[in-house]
Amino acid sequence: MASTNVIRRVALNASRSSRSFHASARSFIQVGDKLPNLDVLVENSPGNKVNLSEAIKGKALIIGVPAAFSPSCSNSHVPGYINHKNLKNAGDVFVVAVNDPFVTKAWADSLDPAGSSGIRFLGDPTAKFTEALDLAFDGAAIFGGPRSKRYALEIEDGKVKALHVEPDNTGLDVSAAEKVLG
Repeated sequence: MASTNVIRRVALNASRSSRSFHASARSFIQVGDKLPNLDVLVENSPGNKVNLSEAIKGKALIIGVPAAFSPSCSNSHVPGYINHKNLKNAGDVFVVAVNDPFVTKAWADSLDPAGSSGIRFLGDPTAKFTEALDLAFDGAAIFGGPRSKRYALEIEDGKVKALHVEPDNTGLDVSAAEKVLG
């Protein structure tokens, strides 16, 4: 009887080991995936929650940035979209930063004071949206905590149509307006 229990424990442990050994981590959001249904993004104030899976109807573009007011984000990445001739063809456009809503509002006011571009700036203060996309990286050394990889997601009817994720997390190449909007 004792040997039977030992065999069962060994078999159970082997089963657990093989499951964890063969399980692979999910990679970041893919073409065809739906946006996560989360009420964690905020616009202008903590009480103004935005759920992109509900807010987006039809065509949209989500631009993810590591940090509001960082040099590449403020000098090149987002201004590239604001000033691009094809921006209006992108549908609803959102910039998501792992920052609080007061910072993203101040950043929007500094980049697009009149709001004429139509781009909406959203804070992801807990990084929950960014983590749900599996597009977070450890930015503690520079930014003090988790941050978003730089990306652009083309959305159609609530699903990812195309994704442009910077391979080094923060560079500005594949997610630049010229590459995404043409």
